[in-house]
Amino acid sequence: MKNSVIEKRAIIGKNVHFGNFCTIEDDVIIGDNSWLGNNVTILSGSRVGNNCQIHSGTVVGGIPQDLKFNNEYTLVEIGNNNIIRENVTINRGTSSKGITRIGNSNLIMANAHIGHDCTIGNNCIIGFSVGMAGEVVTGDFVNISGLTAVHQFSRIGSYSMISGLSRIVKDIPPFVTVAHEPLRFAGLNVVGLRRREFSSDKIEEIKSIYRIIFQEKRNTKTALELIELNFEPTFERDEILNFIKLSKRGIVKGI
Repeated sequence: MKNSVIEKRAIIGKNVHFGNFCTIEDDVIIGDNSWLGNNVTILSGSRVGNNCQIHSGTVVGGIPQDLKFNNEYTLVEIGNNNIIRENVTINRGTSSKGITRIGNSNLIMANAHIGHDCTIGNNCIIGFSVGMAGEVVTGDFVNISGLTAVHQFSRIGSYSMISGLSRIVKDIPPFVTVAHEPLRFAGLNVVGLRRREFSSDKIEEIKSIYRIIFQEKRNTKTALELIELNFEPTFERDEILNFIKLSKRGIVKGI
């Protein structure tokens, strides 16, 4: 590493690579076997796990872009085995949640922004130039295609797929694909589910549930009651029901 600045109170694991001109502030933890490219900035309050790649120009732990922020002590926590590409920005939390949290084994592509107090699950793909406002929550195995804008407080369910150039202003339930403008339900994420070894019977169960929600022209409350009455409890059924019941912004519209 050439002309990198690593403060004395930073905690650096074993076998960590630093590129040229990195800045690592105090109150930073970086786990074992992680790799940082050139000009990476890791600011105070950042926690980076093991086996992470953080590419050139990325800034982790910047103060929130929120006028309510009053220099309170907050964190960014990044799990293990993440790949964070060039020029990504990940802000710390605010007093709202206190932490921006990114799980394990995610790919965050170049120029993406993850705002304050966001929670990203595991095995997600965040496409290039995705803009994610504060307090967004995603489940696991979410795929958000490039140039998508995600409204503050939005929730994105596990195993969902969002098309490129999307504008997310409503919650995205699990297991679905959404597309078009305005954004709406476009079917199941069948390719993603098969890749994750969901059986044909399980995919058909999910499809039948969403047919009631999105295609049979019922209001949401009636649709959920009908699903609870006619489908045996399973992980997938309950994941869908609980997600929709907890939605404060409402979910995307059907076809």
